Amino acid sequence: MSESSERPVSASGADLFKVAFDLEAEREDWPPVSVERLWGEKTEVRFEIRVVNTPFFVPGIAYGDLIRVRPDNERRELVFESFASESGHSTIRVVFLRRNLRESVENQFRDAGCSWETTSRFNLLAVDIPPTVNYAEVRPWLAQRRESGDLEFQESAISTLHRSQVNSTS
Repeated sequence: MSESSERPVSASGADLFKVAFDLEAEREDWPPVSVERLWGEKTEVRFEIRVVNTPFFVPGIAYGDLIRVRPDNERRELVFESFASESGHSTIRVVFLRRNLRESVENQFRDAGCSWETTSRFNLLAVDIPPTVNYAEVRPWLAQRRESGDLEFQESAISTLHRSQVNSTS
């Protein structure tokens, strides 16, 4: 069986491209990779890409955000150059500290209207919080789970909308 040479397409039918994000170490063991590659689709602006998945390790980027890229001929790939604008989505990372919690946490995210990507390699969820979700309703149960020692979460990219929702309840 041969692999297809066709480029994947987004839900809108646009061709998808992988974009490399070089990561700086926050600590000696984090992040556990030096490069993360995210899918994106071209916009009408030259070298501008809309991110179409949720990052596991790239800080400050969420689903739908617009970024600028540059071609790296030596590496033969597109490389992240700069952030252009936010989409209104937010990204959080969840690491499970206790076993057998994943299903109940995923159900809470699903009920709230969030989606996520997962990797068993790192026992991690990369959660997309769309603009239609009130983050001020999600954050308290996450904080409660953190306080009980069930999980740890990191707010990787919190949109202006979600930040204002949390701040208005403080």
